[in-house]
Amino acid sequence: MAKAPSAGRSSGNVVRALTRSPMADHHLIVFATVILTAIGEMMVLSSSSVLALVQGESPYYYMIRQLIFLVVGLLLMIPVSRMKPETLRKLAAPAWAAAVLGLILVQTPLGYETNGNRNWIRIGGLLTIQPSEFAKLVLVLWAAALFHNKRRRLKEPAQLLLPFIPGALALLGLILAGRDLGTGLIFGAMIFSLLFFVGTSLRILVPSLLAAIGVVLVLVMGSENRMARFMAFFDPQANPDLASQPLSALYALASGGWWGLGLGAGKQKWGGLKDGAHTDFVFAVLGEELGLFGVLLVIGLFALLMRSGFQVALKSDKLFNRIAASGVTAWFLLQAIVNIMVVMNLLPVLGVPLPFISSGGSALMANLLAVAVLLSCARDTPDARAYLENRRRGAGPRMTSVLAAGGNS
Repeated sequence: MAKAPSAGRSSGNVVRALTRSPMADHHLIVFATVILTAIGEMMVLSSSSVLALVQGESPYYYMIRQLIFLVVGLLLMIPVSRMKPETLRKLAAPAWAAAVLGLILVQTPLGYETNGNRNWIRIGGLLTIQPSEFAKLVLVLWAAALFHNKRRRLKEPAQLLLPFIPGALALLGLILAGRDLGTGLIFGAMIFSLLFFVGTSLRILVPSLLAAIGVVLVLVMGSENRMARFMAFFDPQANPDLASQPLSALYALASGGWWGLGLGAGKQKWGGLKDGAHTDFVFAVLGEELGLFGVLLVIGLFALLMRSGFQVALKSDKLFNRIAASGVTAWFLLQAIVNIMVVMNLLPVLGVPLPFISSGGSALMANLLAVAVLLSCARDTPDARAYLENRRRGAGPRMTSVLAAGGNS
């Protein structure tokens, strides 16, 4: 009598079947995004309840707002993820124009200022939109479309840099006009990443990077507030008020231990992290309440998302797909690293949210739309195209039959 396969063997077959599937990267991106977003919704509730009560709102106020944006983001994400990359490529130029218009509107009476940054548009009494978050995705799509259209002439510096550099700097300039240096730094790093991915010579990249660093230093020294934050990073005692937020973040991480104090039991959100507990410093609350386990879980999920995103880029046979997938992945990677380094007091406070985790409707919707672009590219790799075409014709095995075959091997 044949023995039934053991649980360990069956689970191993499931893992092998999933990772060897032509759609493996697609499924892993969905998995990482779902778990990160669920953790984010949970942490927004935990980290924002105190602030909401202080403001006279329900403790669920920020969580409900985030949930509404999550639902809208998912409703947009699903159809976009099913679009062909060719359709996204055709939408890139109109999207760039819309991003420019949105960033210009920030400087009109529709825009408003918060914490010294003017980068929001208020529509009606409740709805606010941050165009700079969507501009990051637009930059990636527009660059990918430009480079794809010029793919046979990219060895010529003029064809490589024009009109990409003027168009990208126009978006960056409008972002910096709102005094949002944190978003500007991420945006600038994305520009360099896109140029690197398309094969730009180091003879162009290195001098440009040095010039960009010089511009950043000028911007820091030209603002009293930025200079104070910069000096507080190196000498916390010089300005204890500015240094209290990053120091509270360190206390939160240190007090979390291996398993954390428990969800909702964090102490630093009661005042030490000020109004950043649910936004830029939510990672500190996560570390305090879920401990090293929660920290490593989130970092591991980001690593899985990065690995899968770059795999999609490597497997793609179209330049648009390669640049779009690598650009979106680099955006998530850069922003996650910067946010976590700020929380760990390895960088000055920059006001950069943690993708999928921090509270913020525009950021969450932009992140989900970016994932949709990744999924669209993942469905368009050569192996995935063949698999989906065979399945459409009824010739390809479903995942259930693949798993069943693995269990009988």
